[in-house]
Amino acid sequence: MTHHHTGRTARGGFRFPSGRRRLLAAASAAVLTPALLTACGSGSTTTTTADGLTQVTVGGGGSIFDTPLQVADAQGFFKKQGLKMKFVTLTAATGPSALQSGSVDFFDSSPTGFVTSLSKNLPQIAVSADGLGNPLGLVVSKKFAAAHDLTAKSSAEKVAKALSGSTGGASSENTKAEAGIFLKKYGVDPDKKVKWVSLPSPAADKAAINSGQIDWFLTSEPIPLQIQDAGDGIVVADPFKVPQWAAEQAGYGQLVVTQKSYASAHPDIVKKFVTAVQQATAYMSTHLEDSNDKSVLQAAQKALKGVPDDVVQGSLQQVEWPADGSMDAAGWQKTMAFLDSLGTLPDGAKVTADNWTNKYLP
Repeated sequence: MTHHHTGRTARGGFRFPSGRRRLLAAASAAVLTPALLTACGSGSTTTTTADGLTQVTVGGGGSIFDTPLQVADAQGFFKKQGLKMKFVTLTAATGPSALQSGSVDFFDSSPTGFVTSLSKNLPQIAVSADGLGNPLGLVVSKKFAAAHDLTAKSSAEKVAKALSGSTGGASSENTKAEAGIFLKKYGVDPDKKVKWVSLPSPAADKAAINSGQIDWFLTSEPIPLQIQDAGDGIVVADPFKVPQWAAEQAGYGQLVVTQKSYASAHPDIVKKFVTAVQQATAYMSTHLEDSNDKSVLQAAQKALKGVPDDVVQGSLQQVEWPADGSMDAAGWQKTMAFLDSLGTLPDGAKVTADNWTNKYLP
């Protein structure tokens, strides 16, 4: 099944095209090397390489959302701007602190992580949107699917009704709440009609569905598609089927974030960096249309090592890669409304015009 990426925008999110979604980071921890001696000021790893390029250190979650960074590197967009990227894998928990300490200059963040950082008074600023949507996959065990006559083509209503009386796995409050949004839409009370098993990670969700401890769980791709590809379960709901998760309704996406002090000290570098990333997402929005063009797939595989090609490709198709990385106030209002509906943000968390800007975009 092919999903087209036209670069069209709608005033529903950061500038979210309709019907697309994002992958929440399936992040893994990494040990940062000591900060480089800086040539551009303290609290930064930015330095000049032997070939005259300005090296910047960038943190990401090791997920499909890191693909624009890898495409910008592979296609020479960073080099054209006089930059060289050093990529380090971080988690949603470690990314903000790495940015705060100056261990990384930029961090590819989810809105949830960014807003949470703001609630802790961390002086961060979003300078570009580099992925649009909220692509989640709800995967059920093969046994449960057979017992309830569920297939990948089953309607959203049939899936929701079948989950009444089931045992669901939850490795985060966000995904549990997002499952609840889906269930409530079809009259299934997630608190009364689902027995929840708390698990420490999406990997634990996967093990629990394989062992029969749970009937189903919801998480970001590529894990659900990986389970389906391995023949251990069936993905019965995603944002193509559940519009409440999609960017058009949820107003969700991925952000390039930096420290306010870094942006003030190095506006030229920030502008070059987001220009290269925007060129990469524009490249992706057109080159993914060509089934014979493997350049984006190969770049994504650097972020998702060991994931089967078909799963990576399917995950790429579930994100809208914008030709324009700009944000707007209406989009942020929609995003905050979605986050508030999940009930997982700290009290008083908010985003103001001081927390995001389009001024560094080309």
